[in-house]
Amino acid sequence: MEPIPSRIDSTFRFVLLAARRAEQLMRGARPKIETQNLKPTYVALKEISADLVEWEYGPPPAPPAESYSTESDSEPSLG
Repeated sequence: MEPIPSRIDSTFRFVLLAARRAEQLMRGARPKIETQNLKPTYVALKEISADLVEWEYGPPPAPPAESYSTESDSEPSLG
């Protein structure tokens, strides 16, 4: 496996980015490197290791919405 670039914070993110890039390559995206190996996963790992793939963190997740009532004295309605 390729060494994880310092810009990427975890092995999980590295694999996730490589999987997404490999999918793009399988759908027809042009490779950003020249290599003897044509397997999309190998090309994707090499591109990410060479810091040729642009990516960034998305927005933070929204806080969960409360789906229940906070009124503890009321009885639930049955119909």
